[in-house]
Amino acid sequence: MKMVRFDDLHLFARTAALGSFSQAAREADLLPGQVAAAVARLERELDLRLFARTTRSLRLTAEGALYLPYAQDVLATLREGQARVQGEDAELRGTLQVAAPSDLGRNVLLPWLTAFRAAHPKLRLHLQLSDQVTNVFRDPVDIAFRLGRLDDASHVALPLLEDNRRVLVAAPSYLQRHGTPASLEALKEHACVLFQLGGRTYDRWGFDVEGRQVVVSVRGHLECDDADVVRRWVVAGEGITYKSWLDVREDVLAGRLQVLLGGAGQQLPLNLVCPHRKQFSPAVRQLHAQLVQHLQPLLSGLPGHAG
Repeated sequence: MKMVRFDDLHLFARTAALGSFSQAAREADLLPGQVAAAVARLERELDLRLFARTTRSLRLTAEGALYLPYAQDVLATLREGQARVQGEDAELRGTLQVAAPSDLGRNVLLPWLTAFRAAHPKLRLHLQLSDQVTNVFRDPVDIAFRLGRLDDASHVALPLLEDNRRVLVAAPSYLQRHGTPASLEALKEHACVLFQLGGRTYDRWGFDVEGRQVVVSVRGHLECDDADVVRRWVVAGEGITYKSWLDVREDVLAGRLQVLLGGAGQQLPLNLVCPHRKQFSPAVRQLHAQLVQHLQPLLSGLPGHAG
């Protein structure tokens, strides 16, 4: 068998993840024909048909699906080997691709990520901000910030802030006009500003109350798929919302928002996630260590937090 080219192996793995020669080419700054040629070359060298091609679709063959995890393991092992040879103290270089929710990334993480990049001049930072949940297996990211419990055991996570939680907040101007809800049930009588994700409106808010979960159905006339816009509407006095403490902390401390019902809420831990432990490169590990130091003090001011 001929020697497999690692670039071809990488392009095969990315094409399989993205389901398209064109998207893989765009990501690698190549022409679609170059990616198709690389995959064809790999198929010849392996004497396997990796993709079933039609004019409208591209899908893995049974052999391709069987081969893919081995290709991914080889690529991950190469990355890990390079990182270990360079060592933790080596100068960070290459591209670090990071995905984060819009509000958290823009208003909390951005200055720290910028400073981290500045401290490592040969490192290139690619930041994706979106409230759509990043698929760390498909999307071209090394690491993603994820709020909430991780139900998918296939993810590998580095904890950042376990004790973060959601809290109910409203602007003083709204509370002056409409009063302050005295109970969770009273939320049903208030204008709530709602978040939408993947076409689904989150109008059933869950709370941890004395060891059990209470769900309250709420309604409102404003909703958005951008969490930062939801926060801005609430600061402007348009209603009540239920958001991560990290997103509203600055507004609460500045008096623009008020936490309701004694900080009633639900745990919302913050983690760094990736699909494979071998992707915890020196850059990822150093970024994680710095962010833990930055984030822990932000729990001060959270009602009921003992730290």
